[in-house]
Amino acid sequence: MTADLPLLLLDVDGVLNPFAAAVCPADYQEYGFFPGEEPVRLNRVHGRWLNGLAEHFEIVWATGWEEEANEILAPFLGLERLPVVFFPPKPFEPCEKVPAVAAFVGERAAAWVDDALTPQARAWADGRAAATLLVDTDPCVGLTWSAVERLSRWSMDLRRPKSE
Repeated sequence: MTADLPLLLLDVDGVLNPFAAAVCPADYQEYGFFPGEEPVRLNRVHGRWLNGLAEHFEIVWATGWEEEANEILAPFLGLERLPVVFFPPKPFEPCEKVPAVAAFVGERAAAWVDDALTPQARAWADGRAAATLLVDTDPCVGLTWSAVERLSRWSMDLRRPKSE
């Protein structure tokens, strides 16, 4: 881990894969990574955005995809292998992500991007001493440039010297 950078916890479904959209959004393509299941909708621009965010964060997969995100998505998006937060066996409720995220993050500053941030996630974030940012995404839209800009600004603000 690169302890001098904040963590960026990144979900996949609803963030990189706008699965809830009625039709595949413009600039996305559908991929049949999992035969017999719904296609995964991806936008290659997310790879450029995430590689840019890697200058400000240590990016971590925080998704039920777990290692499959490294095996399938990282090469597709042009990302290095990323650390993974491991969750309870599937299926699990979104609130069940919180203990695993809390244990992984420890006392580090962290931003968490997810389409299913629960009251438990918000309580965890509000109760932390370390800087924490929660970024909600619409599962019909996924990750947007405005969310990327927000994350970048937040990280830069963390590293800006505090005036006395």
